[in-house]
Amino acid sequence: MNLALPVVRLRVPTDEDALAWHRLFDDPEVMEFQGGETAEISVYEELTARQRRHDAEYGFCLWTMLDREGRVIGFTGAQPWPREWGPRGEIEIGWRLGREHWGKGYVTAAAQMTLERVRSAGTPGVVAMVDARNARSIAVTKRLGMRLAEVFTTPDSRHEGHCYRLTLESGNSQ
Repeated sequence: MNLALPVVRLRVPTDEDALAWHRLFDDPEVMEFQGGETAEISVYEELTARQRRHDAEYGFCLWTMLDREGRVIGFTGAQPWPREWGPRGEIEIGWRLGREHWGKGYVTAAAQMTLERVRSAGTPGVVAMVDARNARSIAVTKRLGMRLAEVFTTPDSRHEGHCYRLTLESGNSQ
């Protein structure tokens, strides 16, 4: 069954998006698989600034996700894997959505747009690092055609994690 996905737009994050992200993600349920702790506004100010640099350097970043009415509902996009462990040197796709927007297809729609943009930038493949308990994100990786490539234990939380991979070939949407 292939349901129509919602209209979603992506934009390079603005300074104002730091505050919007902070409000959306100031929720323990949203942050459950990112350590469970909410972050200070300064974390989002640095994150949005870093994403603007990524967009300028790579042609992609974690974009602000907007609904049909132009409201900020989360982010999705791609960036170089930022940690010393895991798929170092690879491009990770990721997403985070305000809880009130869960289950509506926004992440799948935006992640598909992300794959097209990353492919257009010449990236040969992407990974998605997902907490093994995060059934929603695992479902998104499957809808994107990603395959489980590795199971690991995260050094910080000591939880089981999954590394999903997808090869991006020019002219091939698979």
